Amino acid sequence: MKRLLPLAALASLALAGSVQAASLLNASYDVMRDFYKDYNAAFLKHWQAEGGKPLTLQMSHGGSSKQARAVIDGLPADVITMNMATDINALADNGGLVPKDWATRLPNDSAPFTSATVFIVRKGNPKGLHDWPDLLKDGVQVVVPNPKTSGNGRYTYLSAWGYSLKHGGDEAKAKEFVGQLFKHVPVLDTGGRAATTTFMQNQIGDVLVTFENEAEMIAREFGRGGFEVIYPSVSAEAEPPVAVVDKVVDKKGTRAEAEAYLKYLWSDEGQRIAAENYLRPRNPQVLAQYADRFPKVDFFNVNQTFGDWPSIQKTHFADGGVFDQIYTAQ
Repeated sequence: MKRLLPLAALASLALAGSVQAASLLNASYDVMRDFYKDYNAAFLKHWQAEGGKPLTLQMSHGGSSKQARAVIDGLPADVITMNMATDINALADNGGLVPKDWATRLPNDSAPFTSATVFIVRKGNPKGLHDWPDLLKDGVQVVVPNPKTSGNGRYTYLSAWGYSLKHGGDEAKAKEFVGQLFKHVPVLDTGGRAATTTFMQNQIGDVLVTFENEAEMIAREFGRGGFEVIYPSVSAEAEPPVAVVDKVVDKKGTRAEAEAYLKYLWSDEGQRIAAENYLRPRNPQVLAQYADRFPKVDFFNVNQTFGDWPSIQKTHFADGGVFDQIYTAQ
C-alpha cells in the first residue's frame, strides 16, 4: 500500500519542481510605449530561444524626469530607459543607484538610437509654420511639455537655443529667443504623451513640438488625416540612453536578465524594431534600409554646443536656472 505524503510535503515538492519567473521593470519615458511593446515581445522570444529562465517584463511610463524621481524615491526598476543622460545621472547623484560611469557600459554612450525634434501641425499647416522663428508669430500657440520634468521639453528648449546660436545669435539673444518661444506655450504638461493629448484630443494649440517617433504614434492612434509633420532646419540630436539600475538588480538578483535586455537593443532585430518605430538606429546598414522614413536633418551635438549634461542641467533646468528665469518672467 502506497504511503500518502502530507499536503505540506506535496506543496513543497511542487514548489521545488517549478521555476519562479524573474520579473524585470523598465522605467521609461512617455513616447516609448509602442517601441517597448514591440521590443519586449521580441526580446522574450530571443531570451527563451537562448535557454533563459522564465521572465516577465513590466513597463512604467511617464515624463522622463518624473520617472527618474520615482526610481530615486523607491520605484524598483531594474532598468531605466530615458531620453537624455540628465535623468540617469540623477540616479548616480541621488543614492548611487547607478555608478557615475554608467554611460561607458554600453556602446554609443549607452544610447542605442537617436531622434530628431519635429513640428506636428494641423492639416494644411494653416499658420504656415516651417521653422523655429515661425513659432514666435503673433497668435501661434505652441504645445510642448515642461523642460523641468520632460526630456522632450528639454530637447525642444535646446533645439531652439541652438537654432539661435547657428543663426548668429549670442547667448543673450538665444535666451531671449527661447524666452519668446515659451511665451507662446499655453500649458506645460509634465510629459510628451500628455502634451500629445492636449494637442490632438483637446485640440489646444497650433503646433506640437515632439520627437519624430511620436508623430508615427499619433498617426497610429488618431489617424493620419488630421496633421502634418514639419522638420525644422535645425534640431538637437536626441540620444536616449539606457542603464541597469545596479542597486535594484543586485538586490533582486536580476543583473544577468537586465544586462541581456539592454544589450539586445543593439542587435540587428532590436535596431530594426527601433527603425520600424521611427527611432534612428545606430546600425548604419539598418538605417540605410529605412532611409525613406528618416529625412536628413541638420543635427547639432548637444554636448559640443552646451557642455556636459550636469552643466546643462545646472545652468538651464535646475531650480532657479535659465528656464525658471525666462518662464517666471512672463
